[in-house]
Amino acid sequence: MGDVEPLEPDELERLASAAYLGGRRDEGYEKWAAAHHAYTARGDVARAARCAFWIAFGLLNSGELARGGGWVDRAQRLLDEAGLDCVEHGHLRYAGGMKAIFSGDGETAHAGFTTAVHIGDRFGDIEISTLARIGVGRCLIYMGEVAAGVALLDEAMVSVGAEEVSPIAVGDAYCTVIEGCSEVFDVRRTHEWTSALSRWCDSQPDLVMYRGHCLVHRAEVMQFRGEWADALDETKRAADELADLGLRMMGAAVYLRAELHRLRGEFDDAENAYREANEHGRNPQPGLALMRLAQRDTDTAVAAIRRVVDEADGPIERIGVLGPFVEIVLAAGDVDGARAAADELTQLSKELTAPVVQAMAAHASGAVLVACGDGRAALKQLRKAWTIWREFEAPYEAARTRVLLSQACRLVGDDDGAEMELDAARSTFDQVGAVPDLARVDSMSGVEDTEAPGGLTAREVEVLRLVAKGMTNRAIADELIVSEKTVASHLSHIFTKLDLTSRAAATAFAYENGLV
Repeated sequence: MGDVEPLEPDELERLASAAYLGGRRDEGYEKWAAAHHAYTARGDVARAARCAFWIAFGLLNSGELARGGGWVDRAQRLLDEAGLDCVEHGHLRYAGGMKAIFSGDGETAHAGFTTAVHIGDRFGDIEISTLARIGVGRCLIYMGEVAAGVALLDEAMVSVGAEEVSPIAVGDAYCTVIEGCSEVFDVRRTHEWTSALSRWCDSQPDLVMYRGHCLVHRAEVMQFRGEWADALDETKRAADELADLGLRMMGAAVYLRAELHRLRGEFDDAENAYREANEHGRNPQPGLALMRLAQRDTDTAVAAIRRVVDEADGPIERIGVLGPFVEIVLAAGDVDGARAAADELTQLSKELTAPVVQAMAAHASGAVLVACGDGRAALKQLRKAWTIWREFEAPYEAARTRVLLSQACRLVGDDDGAEMELDAARSTFDQVGAVPDLARVDSMSGVEDTEAPGGLTAREVEVLRLVAKGMTNRAIADELIVSEKTVASHLSHIFTKLDLTSRAAATAFAYENGLV
């Protein structure tokens, strides 16, 4: 066989991009580095700088700020020595902005991204202008200029949708914009762009680099919609996809898995996942504090959430922790502290104007009013929250609000309304698998659990009594104002707890234990 001709630099670039998108980052860096050296040897400094930029882009996104910054400095030196006025200066300003934002320096990042936009526009480079506009938009959001920031994100995504940028830029743009929309609680945009990212990933079967990101975002949407079992599966798939990539997104995937375990009452699994998320650089709060509250370790929960709120900097970060703060300190009896936090959340909801934040604020205010015994005022706030949650198809959050609505109804003497709200909440908790919430609702139903035989909950005792009266599942559902599916679920739990296999045996148990 004859000698193999060395690859041309542009061929090396194409191979580098393919390797990077296929999840083989190190191979991609090697190919880009080889192309960089080849271009440098030929005196094509601009193309050499472009290759250095893509290496830096990958390294910075994976958290390797020193290595990524080194490639930026090398490329900048080459351009400065050559005295070139070229668009690659814009690429390097963008990379500098990336390093700054990952280092927590928003002001420097904003300046770098803004300069990159101007250079990209001047040279007609749609790709770098698009990426840099997204960077400016994210910075504006961090600076509190949410409307202007979101507008820039929307503008930049026009180029992505029109396929005017490369696949690497497409994947990064989708993920960055979804994160930005999620940060400002823009549920509709988050869901819309997540669906678009899913379609894009599905259209490229060999894609690895952004598939894990997509699965995390899809899992977040599923969690919001109450599809917890499916969401948990997606987080596990996402972790598998991200395992070899060393990306910060791994922390997000594991934290979401921890949250799902917590909501389902699987506390040991949640504990392990929170610790793993922390190892990947994702703060395990406020989820961990909420789990401690569910475990009735109120003192630990309070200490943790107070620290988290004290450290929260900026409106976006505070919005994410003030709701849990209200819930936890109310459980500890600190009504004044909860009221102050609810008032702050209400003020922030007026500034951000996102409906979901308005629902969070109304829920928190309603909880404080219930604790103060003001049922009438609480009902007004809680109805507002429930309406928004229902509109946005967030069943679990709507059910949590209905529990508070039940308490508010009791305060104004509407016992029928209280029972109906509680039963509606119970049905939703049962459907999504919210075991701790189900237990809490059953403890509020008016039947004492402590004397129930076989470890039955209050609601299970009610169902068992109606079974013993010969009522069908449909009749029981009508009596308790729940779905037949909920009744069937209660019966399944009853049979399991009592080791029974038939309605006749359950009826006999009820009579033997004086439940009828």
